Amino acid sequence: MKRVPKVPPMEGLRRQIRKSREAKGASAGDSFIRETFRLPRSAARAKAREWFHAWPKAAYWTEVESWRQLPGDEIEFTMRRLPSAD
Repeated sequence: MKRVPKVPPMEGLRRQIRKSREAKGASAGDSFIRETFRLPRSAARAKAREWFHAWPKAAYWTEVESWRQLPGDEIEFTMRRLPSAD
């Protein structure tokens, strides 16, 4: 008889990923500033554009670090940038 591996519940996996990301963000070796948003699709695009306009990618290494689509056409995403353009 073949044993089928048990699939972990998605919410537990999401919690582990969130904790891992928070721990990485709080570490002393990582100087990036991160902010997570949960917005409707059009507002999410506008917010990302706002970040790229305020902190240009070339100087601040601004990027969308992660994102996911939620029910109801909402997007949860994390923006990341350096604190200064030195």
